Amino acid sequence: MTPLSAKHDVATDDLPKRSKNILAVLVKHYIDTGEPVSSLWLAEHGGIKLSSASVRNIMCDLEERGYVNQPHKSAGRIPTDHGYRCFVDSILQCRQEPHKTSAVEARLRQAGTVDDILSNVSHELSVASHHLGFAFLPQTSTENLERIDFVPVDGTRILVVVSTQGGQIAHKSIDLKKTIDQKSLTLGANYLNREFSGRPLREVRSSIISMLRQDRMLYDELLSSALRLASSTLEEIVPQTKLFFEGAGFLAEEVSDHDDRVPLGTLRSLLSMIERKELLVRLLNEYIDGAELTVVIGTEHPSPDMQHFSLVTSTYFDGQRTGSIGVIGPRRMRYSRTIAVVDRVSQAVSRVLLSQTTSSSHSHGKGIQKV
Repeated sequence: MTPLSAKHDVATDDLPKRSKNILAVLVKHYIDTGEPVSSLWLAEHGGIKLSSASVRNIMCDLEERGYVNQPHKSAGRIPTDHGYRCFVDSILQCRQEPHKTSAVEARLRQAGTVDDILSNVSHELSVASHHLGFAFLPQTSTENLERIDFVPVDGTRILVVVSTQGGQIAHKSIDLKKTIDQKSLTLGANYLNREFSGRPLREVRSSIISMLRQDRMLYDELLSSALRLASSTLEEIVPQTKLFFEGAGFLAEEVSDHDDRVPLGTLRSLLSMIERKELLVRLLNEYIDGAELTVVIGTEHPSPDMQHFSLVTSTYFDGQRTGSIGVIGPRRMRYSRTIAVVDRVSQAVSRVLLSQTTSSSHSHGKGIQKV
């Protein structure tokens, strides 16, 4: 099995073996206690078999190299993101193949629909890790918009017709509760076609939603009506990203403006990202095309809102699409347990969804999808 999966690789090959051993003991103890680790404790309780002076010298070297730091002059050391990365890399290199069957897989097989399965996955991950668990299945439509037309039907009802460059046509009748003349409808449709023709349907819908969220004073009544008509129709024909998460309450337990824990403002930013799912979807899309298992630690995240957190995520395949599951938690998470849980669950959900896909194709044959 591929041993690594970090979004940002960090070279640690030049670190002596005994320094790596001491760093590993320090990281484990800090994860367990949340307290800075002293050279004296490492010498007496770390199973290292070195004098306190020798350990102190190695700790100074680790600090100079950026693996640990000292939060207070009289305190011990705590791992930096660089130190966590070295520790995580060693876990990944020794990672074992998960068992082919598990209690998790048995529970998932009883869940039913894909939505039920993914909802159960986020629950399983959250309970096992005591962090935020998520399951993500991205949109699959690759159709591009050709044009949108608005056709008055009767009274206040409008027929919205969406044509794609692939030749598919969808329509929806909408009651605007007010009368709009044909000229105004044509002007609104012409604007949308100029802005969005040739772009993927999912991108068009995302852009329109974003525009609708802006100050409505920026748009006149005609454009606002055109945007609402298009949004309502696209909502039904664009495959929706499925994103399930559970365990946000666990993150609240990590809030503190001291030491290595999560500042309250940063937690609020993450919770806001979760509430507005498209922001979290955008983040997860960055990792879905990468390695099978990915670990991103603190400042390795490109998003400032994520730099007090670590992400452990793995991909799964349902026979047609690739999705991802994983855990978001503090940098001081139990990486060994979390990596094992994510690894095991991702392979279980792949087997469950693949078996569903195979069973469905055998039962129904190939179907024709209509927009």
